[in-house]
Amino acid sequence: MRANATFILPALMAGMSFCFFSCGERGASDAPSTKSEREVFVDSVLATLTVEDKVGEMTQLTLDMLLTGAPYASEEPHRLDSTELREALVKWRVGSILNCGGNAYPPETWRGFITEIQRIAQEEKASGIPVLYGIDAIHGATYTTGAVLGPQQIGLAATWDTAMVREFAQHTAREVREVGIPWNFSPVLDVGRDPRWPRFWETFGEDVLLASDMGEAMVRGYQEGPVPVAATLKHFLGYSQPISGKDRTQAWIPERVLRTYFLPPFQRAIAAGAPAIMVNSGEINGTPVHVDRWVLKDLLREELGFEGVVVTDWEDVKYLYTRHKVAADYKEAVRMAIEAGIDMAMVPVDLEFPQLLMELVKEGEVTEARLDESVRRILGMKYDLGLFHGGALPAAEGGSAAERAAFEGLALQAAGRSMTLLRNDSVAGRPLLPLDPAARVLVTGPTANLLNALNGGWTGTWQGLDTAYNTPGRPTAGQAVERRWAESGGDAVVVPLAMDFGDGDIRAVESAVKRQKPQALVVMVGEMPYTEKPGDIEDLNLPQNQRDLIRAMERTGVPVVLVYVGGRPRTFADVADLPEAFLMAYLPGDYGGEAIAQVLAGDIQPEGRLPFTWPRHPSSHTPYDHKYTDRIHTDFSEKAFQPLFSFGSGMGYARLDLTGVETDRSTYGLQDTVRLTVRFSHGGGREGVPAAEVLQFFSQDSVASITPAVDQLRAWRRVEVQPGAQGETEMAIPVQSLGFINRENEYVVEPGVFGLRVNGHPPVAIEVVGKSKKP
Repeated sequence: MRANATFILPALMAGMSFCFFSCGERGASDAPSTKSEREVFVDSVLATLTVEDKVGEMTQLTLDMLLTGAPYASEEPHRLDSTELREALVKWRVGSILNCGGNAYPPETWRGFITEIQRIAQEEKASGIPVLYGIDAIHGATYTTGAVLGPQQIGLAATWDTAMVREFAQHTAREVREVGIPWNFSPVLDVGRDPRWPRFWETFGEDVLLASDMGEAMVRGYQEGPVPVAATLKHFLGYSQPISGKDRTQAWIPERVLRTYFLPPFQRAIAAGAPAIMVNSGEINGTPVHVDRWVLKDLLREELGFEGVVVTDWEDVKYLYTRHKVAADYKEAVRMAIEAGIDMAMVPVDLEFPQLLMELVKEGEVTEARLDESVRRILGMKYDLGLFHGGALPAAEGGSAAERAAFEGLALQAAGRSMTLLRNDSVAGRPLLPLDPAARVLVTGPTANLLNALNGGWTGTWQGLDTAYNTPGRPTAGQAVERRWAESGGDAVVVPLAMDFGDGDIRAVESAVKRQKPQALVVMVGEMPYTEKPGDIEDLNLPQNQRDLIRAMERTGVPVVLVYVGGRPRTFADVADLPEAFLMAYLPGDYGGEAIAQVLAGDIQPEGRLPFTWPRHPSSHTPYDHKYTDRIHTDFSEKAFQPLFSFGSGMGYARLDLTGVETDRSTYGLQDTVRLTVRFSHGGGREGVPAAEVLQFFSQDSVASITPAVDQLRAWRRVEVQPGAQGETEMAIPVQSLGFINRENEYVVEPGVFGLRVNGHPPVAIEVVGKSKKP
């Protein structure tokens, strides 16, 4: 009979302590082990585990399975079912739990759930190993009521501020860990190349470098702060470019394309220490990624050197036979996934997986040594998170009032910095924005009066649509404008519209405009929350009723500020030129209403820059780093690429002028670094406002063995200059960063002539000499 679990782990830990402190006194013939303290501990725990224990560690269930009631239909109020809890943890030795029971919980509820789960795991489970709990906290602690919710990833990308992103992730980690959850399923490192894809807003946009920089910052924020959580890189690999643009559908992606656009952000984040990877739910070139040994072993393990935990996405092992049809039954699907390199299966609503995996081991179809590989990684992650050393339980209480206030201020600042002004035409001799907060404005549109629209999916609930889980006291955009205008003695009239408004509603708004006689109209359009499969669309166009509203408001003769709230760029070419001003707000979170009001009133200026290319037409979603042939028009001119707004676009209330760009020399070797000096000055604008800009450094390869992109972002930097002042900055760009993936799927730098462009300034030509070389 095995010892009771309450004695196993303390005994192991005590034994480990003796080894650690006595190894230095051994004789020369008794050489010390080269294993680390972590490795010794993990190996010692692993040696005590049975096959049943190991299979349990590789199983992840949703919290729904532990609550009273049926999965997806838990009884309200949610409470743990002691029978189900012991079935999962004691009988089947389940090692990981995720998610909530469909909606957010107060911190005290989370603490109660986590405490009881860990008590059962450590006192009654045979191994005594704590549970590894995971959650999707993607823009704050999204499943904890009252948490601070900031911009979604696409909005954070628009800030072009990695320091801010890192700090935001650090605060999020604290709020998540304080309720007892040590594992976060974030960030998404899929590159957003297709705006039809319903998870586009969960990305950092279309550019590889920007996504890599932001992803590394977020990983370090989660893991290197005073209260860390484990980050998870999603979704390895190529998830964001399905042929249809719809979620979880097939993709055809050549290896060179995978390596060029989709691999680099993961490579950077792995190097930054990310301990977990979640797998692409789709398929590439006919092979579901969950059974693709080349992706999960050759590329991820051997080439990138990833040593952490590979976890499936929701029910994706079972889908190998129910959807993908590459397995005859669930049991074969389990074997295929484990052999391909899966460590932990997000089952998440059945207990067949551990049963089938045990059968496969007994039948010799899966070796116990293969289980050991995965369980060693899982135990190592639990060790690193301190779960074996008192870190499995929640904090006694939440953060301080000062920490809370700092996070709220940061969320508001991030929302404000993400605001991207894409048009600001003159009306009566001056730019329309900022508006006069002492005047009268009328605010309308379907995203003006709903907090959910500002937050998007994964907020309170999966789809983020249930108003019952909105944060109390946070204003909608319409409410925030009303409050701000009232402070200045102005008047803001809000005429709310539902998303499905019709012609009669538009006529009612027109009548309100005639009665109220506002000096400006703020028309708020966009999308309601969605994510994953429910967010699939058939048409990238902005809905017809919203385009009709824009047209009707233009007919009133009152200047129009169009504000877009949404996670992907919908097209509206037929009315795009009608509004005098256009502000992209993305999904700015709970503090987005205030940020929009502050930008409109001129309290802050918009500093965001577009992290994607906004297409003019629904079938022309071509990214900025396209090929030269993509520019060929039907008349054979090179003007086919005509997006509504270009990648990197945006303006403030003051202009920064580039007065000079020069390199330190004109010829460079392959190991050299190009040093660009950029000079700039305040170019005018709103009186007393500094000019803030994101300097974007692009390269153009004149001739290459693989057709080069017309532009490639190589570096970027935020700068600011005061009114009447000038400034300069220097950027170092290694020649080794000017390469590409060649025909042999290797990264190379080829000699030749390159252009280096900073924003709209004419390119500076340089020549790279030497023999073509891999770094």
